[in-house]
Amino acid sequence: MTPPPTPELTSVRSARVAAARRLSRRAFRGKERRFLAEGPQAVREAVGHDADGEPTLLELFTTVEAAERYADIVDAARAAGARVHTATDEVMAEISHTVTPQGLVGVCRFVDASFEDILAAKPKLVAVLAHVRDPGNAGTVLRCADAAGAEAVILTDASVDLYNPKSVRASVGSLFHVPVAVGVPVERAVEGLRSAGVRIVAADGAGERDLDDELDKGALAGPTAWVFGNEAWGLPEETRALADAVIRVPIHGRAESLNLATAAAVCLYASARAQRTPGGCRS
Repeated sequence: MTPPPTPELTSVRSARVAAARRLSRRAFRGKERRFLAEGPQAVREAVGHDADGEPTLLELFTTVEAAERYADIVDAARAAGARVHTATDEVMAEISHTVTPQGLVGVCRFVDASFEDILAAKPKLVAVLAHVRDPGNAGTVLRCADAAGAEAVILTDASVDLYNPKSVRASVGSLFHVPVAVGVPVERAVEGLRSAGVRIVAADGAGERDLDDELDKGALAGPTAWVFGNEAWGLPEETRALADAVIRVPIHGRAESLNLATAAAVCLYASARAQRTPGGCRS
C-alpha cells in the first residue's frame, strides 16, 4: 500500500506561510494586490478566472485530506500554473479565517475592474454599496447581485474592503463573476452611471416611494442602479439627494425592518423581473 503523502509545509513560521498570513491585513493586501480565497467553491471559481489574460489563482495551500477530497480542483489549479503546497492542519489553521477550515486556501490577484470599463459596458443593473461597513453584508450583496444578473457592483470609498476575508467568503465565488469597482466616491458613481443612461434609485426604509408601486408603474424596467447604505443608519441625506428616487421595501407584516442583505436581494430581483417583462430593457 502506498503511504499517504507527507505535508511539505509543517511550520507556521515558514516564510511562505507568513506571507500568506500577512494577507489577512488590509495594508498588505493593498501593497501586494493579493488576497485569500478560502474553501472549495471560492477556489474553484478562482481557478477558472483570469484578469487581463493572467491567471487569478497564484498559489494554493491544501491539506493532504483536502487534496484527495477535492482532487479535481487541485489538479485544475496545477494545470492553470498555480503553485500547490500541501500543509499540516496546524499550518492551514494559521492561514484560515474560519472556525472549521475546509483545507483549501488560495492566494489570488486582485480582480476589481475600473469604473470606466463598467460604464463602457452599458450596464442595465448595478448595485452601489455606499457606506456599507460590514464585510459579510458586502459579500452577501455581491452574491445577490450576481444571482439577480447584475452587470456590476460598485463599492464606494466609504465602504468596506472588497478583499476582506469575510467579504470574499460571503460572496461564495461571486467575486469572480461580477465586475466590481472599488474606492469610487459616491458622487462620481452617481454622475457616471447617470451619464451612461442608468437611473439612480436609493433603497431606504423611509423612502417616499413604495417598491410595489414602482413595479406596478413599470418604473424599474429600464437600466437601474440601486444605492444601498449603512447597516445601522441607512443612507445620509446628502446621498439620498443624489438619487432620482428614494424607494422603500414595503413591510406587509409586523417586522420592524429588513436587514441590508435581504432588502438588497428584494430590490435587485424586483429590477431583474421588471427588466425582463415586455417593454423592459432586457425583454
